[in-house]
Amino acid sequence: MKSLLFLVSIAALAATPAAANDRYLERPPVVVSPDLSAPWVLQLGRKPGKVLQRQLWRQNSFGVEVQPAPRYRAVGPDRICTAAVQAPAKPKVQPSRQMNPIYLPQTVAYDGPHAPGTIIIDTRENFLFLVLEGGEARRYGVGTGKPGFEWAGTHKVTQKREWPDWRPPAEMIARERAKGRHLPVHMAGGPENPLGARALYLGSTLYRIHGTNQPWTIGGAVSSGCIRMRNEDVVELYERVDVGTKVVVM
Repeated sequence: MKSLLFLVSIAALAATPAAANDRYLERPPVVVSPDLSAPWVLQLGRKPGKVLQRQLWRQNSFGVEVQPAPRYRAVGPDRICTAAVQAPAKPKVQPSRQMNPIYLPQTVAYDGPHAPGTIIIDTRENFLFLVLEGGEARRYGVGTGKPGFEWAGTHKVTQKREWPDWRPPAEMIARERAKGRHLPVHMAGGPENPLGARALYLGSTLYRIHGTNQPWTIGGAVSSGCIRMRNEDVVELYERVDVGTKVVVM
């Protein structure tokens, strides 16, 4: 019985002309939606104009058709790329804290007129020479007077102090106060003291050969007339010379 029903169904389908010729019929046209803001869908047998109108227009609360805002906002290329191509801020340039190695101590040849034991200070080249025996001299880098504070002359070492106290002259206190910097009347000796580890006092002047807690200033015109040395170097010089040593500043 079931086999008979199946054969009847097959015969009925074969006898239907429309089903047999369906593959030769003309298919409805495939139309791509012109609404670029909508997903890309295939619309079979529909008029794109009606689809566009239905998707782009709507009625507001007063019954007036209005165009909705686009779902995607255009962004100019400059607004997209600015963050990517913006150069990073340049770091602030910090002053160098390194001393030029040319100012490190060394023994050099000397054929000048001064006797061994004499200290000679060349304020143009920022070198201090301690004349030695045998045509040699011990050379050190120094910091010298700023423009307006240069001086020259011959003196003797009248005092030697280890970790000296600092008492700025009244003229220096007034001068720095005018610049907005307030100096102490007295500062005890120590690592923070600008006179450093040792000081050799020159004659009756206010000038000294002394150390510094700013060794990177060695080799420049940086002081108010005193001769600066690295703490290591002024300690070495301090041990080599005595009170009464002749000092020639050129």
